[in-house]
Amino acid sequence: MSIVTLARFQFAMTTIFHFFFVPFTIGTALAVAIMELCYVKTNNEEYKKLTKFWGNIMLLSFAVGVVTGIIQEFQFGMNWSDYSRFVGDIFGAPLAVEALLAFFMESTFLGLWMFTWDKVGKKLHATFIWLVVAGSMLSAMWILAANSFMQHPVGYTIRHGRAEMTDFLALITNSQFFYEYGHVITGAITMGGIIVAGLAAFRLLKKDKLSATTTNLYKKSVRLGLVISLIGSISVMGIGDLQMKALLNDQPMKFAAMEGDYKDSGDPAAWTVVAWANEAKHEEVFGVKIPYMLSILSYGKPSGSVKGMDTVNKELTAKYGKRNYYPMVNTLFYSFRLMAAFGVLMFLVSALGLFFTRKKNPILYEKKWMLWIMGLTTFAPFLANTFGWMITEFGRYPWTVYGLFTIQQSVSPNVSVTSLLISNTVYFLLFTSLAITMIGLVVRELKKGPEYEEEQLRAVTNASVDPFDKGAF
Repeated sequence: MSIVTLARFQFAMTTIFHFFFVPFTIGTALAVAIMELCYVKTNNEEYKKLTKFWGNIMLLSFAVGVVTGIIQEFQFGMNWSDYSRFVGDIFGAPLAVEALLAFFMESTFLGLWMFTWDKVGKKLHATFIWLVVAGSMLSAMWILAANSFMQHPVGYTIRHGRAEMTDFLALITNSQFFYEYGHVITGAITMGGIIVAGLAAFRLLKKDKLSATTTNLYKKSVRLGLVISLIGSISVMGIGDLQMKALLNDQPMKFAAMEGDYKDSGDPAAWTVVAWANEAKHEEVFGVKIPYMLSILSYGKPSGSVKGMDTVNKELTAKYGKRNYYPMVNTLFYSFRLMAAFGVLMFLVSALGLFFTRKKNPILYEKKWMLWIMGLTTFAPFLANTFGWMITEFGRYPWTVYGLFTIQQSVSPNVSVTSLLISNTVYFLLFTSLAITMIGLVVRELKKGPEYEEEQLRAVTNASVDPFDKGAF
């Protein structure tokens, strides 16, 4: 394997694994904040129990996310030093704000929230978790401002072989930033709701072993999680549609590859449902198309043509010079469809789940096959997010910064195949260990249940042993 291939594999591995936990933390933090707000408004102790219980799972995600984020930053300097030099002046400001302001704010108020239960007023304590939510969203904002520059460079000049910032405001008003940030945050909201509802559904499969109070708490979790995920899934589909339409102008090669079209579509444009491409020969092997649909999806009307990859490749060659501009077509084509399919699945599960858990006829809780569907949907946002980032990053080929800096130019000049093989192996084993540990800890928290803390406190209170009793010694 080449150095570039191994470096790309490492970047993909670290990014995908880290991004399992970014939306996990943002989404579950928001769900926990809503639960505590319900507790403050209603003074219902059940919401306090749920806040603490789901807060423990959110904290696990936060901890693993910090570890994986450090690893990701480390491999930038190790494998992509030339890239880091090229964008250092652009990325310095947003990443500094992210670390020194947003992440500091998030971690500080998370600590205050963890250790001040029953030590400060309820409203102040709830304010802490809402500030954690704000900090996590601000943190994502600055990271995505940097990534958006890679997708659509603005506010810069090239000086001494490096991109240097000339307009900070242009960086944070980048059109791609609006779409990326909106897509990530609404996806995180969906993920938080799905995780709460899905994990609670798994526990309800064993409701015969749960107390009536614990069962009721899990049912509340399902309802609240489904409301959050329904709002999130509707929002993510809307912003995702806008983002896809923006690619027609910003990254037409990515758009054409996602649709599997080598040739211009013609007017009206047909949408390809399934297809396979011979990437070596740059041609479609087969495809099943629906007339008019691509025009409707792209322009909101049954007319309008879309450029194919061959046409875009000629335009890019004329603009940037002769090289291969074709991305991994089959990967992008099916990543897009799988991302969209999981998005629709989460919307349907959320909508139907709310319908089947309504007070008049909550049959979902009695049907094990329904609970299984809801429980297994827990994995859907992880898969949807992964496929989404594959589209974002693979579709930019051959650029790290679109139109300015290529992947070949970005790799560190001093890394070797041996060092990359060793670091890839170490990272893979580390991530596997973290994943197993994370899953094990989440399962343990679920088995404890929302009443565990109160039961432990009750046990301690009742165990006031006489020190002269023989059992004490």
